[in-house]
Amino acid sequence: MKNGKVKRYVVPGGAGFLGSHLCDLLLSEGAEVLCIDNLLTGRLQNLRHLEREPRFDFIKADISEPLTAHLTPSRLRGGAIFNLACAASPPHYQADPEHTMLTNVLGTRNLLRLAEDAGARFLLASTSEIYGDPDVHPQQEDYWGNVNPTGPRACYDEGKRAAETLAFDFGRAGRAQVRVARIFNTYGPRMRADDGRVVSNVISQALAGDDITIYGDGSQTRSFCYVDDLVDGLVRLMALEKEPPGAVNLGNPSEIRVLDLVARVLALTGSSSRVTNQTLPQDDPRRRRPDITRAQQLLNWSPRIALETGLPATIRWFAAEKDLTLPMPAAPAPDSASLRLA
Repeated sequence: MKNGKVKRYVVPGGAGFLGSHLCDLLLSEGAEVLCIDNLLTGRLQNLRHLEREPRFDFIKADISEPLTAHLTPSRLRGGAIFNLACAASPPHYQADPEHTMLTNVLGTRNLLRLAEDAGARFLLASTSEIYGDPDVHPQQEDYWGNVNPTGPRACYDEGKRAAETLAFDFGRAGRAQVRVARIFNTYGPRMRADDGRVVSNVISQALAGDDITIYGDGSQTRSFCYVDDLVDGLVRLMALEKEPPGAVNLGNPSEIRVLDLVARVLALTGSSSRVTNQTLPQDDPRRRRPDITRAQQLLNWSPRIALETGLPATIRWFAAEKDLTLPMPAAPAPDSASLRLA
């Protein structure tokens, strides 16, 4: 609340992994939240605990279609829009690449026009994927990226790059107050087991006792940010009174090899799963690590939850979803070089 008034937020993509956690945080701060989701990858079960919350409302709609039947500017007057609407994992966004591109371009345009008409602030959830397979490490916001514009990931990578262009053009023209967050690998409870991302893949396979799939030799790196830290960064960025000088990286700069992540999951789950190697997908980035200097300076934000804390919490959530009991205490993490290969 500000000056005793309840803040209104629209959260497209609010039934998804990140979006549902963002809705929770906004509601905990006394806001009114309208969630919009087409439920292609979002899930109503992520919102079940909000069914009786009087300050929460849900609309099933697709942002790539006109939204005027669902949401008028007067309903959002003085509020803000967090645009998190788009499938974020390769299997999901590649399943319908045309829709992925249109969600990013037409959907972002529809929401920017709504923000313009309502005088509402707008935040785009962009992605570290706009850096592609980076030649610069760690990645700073002024790096233009190394993206394949015609590859199988382009519907998402280039879609987000186009969405950023739209957002900044609206900002330069004075049509909307915009913020752009470039989100790096995020993990935590409510991830879909079938989303194809490394944390959910490895945890699900380990809990099931299945072979764990590593693409390539496992030497590629990622930097994993726990979901609570990430949504805190989004809220801080939206609350920033002065528009930032450009996009803002949000992620955890602690870098880890995929093979070492697998070793930790095996230890925490007590799994005897073997590790198998498959061909690295086309355009899969070799290294990924954010430079978060801008977020630290502008937002006074840095991740607080280390992988040693967030990973066990995530595993416990996946285990509870499958009604499994984990070994306690967890065994110490083995050396990744000792992992058994199938």
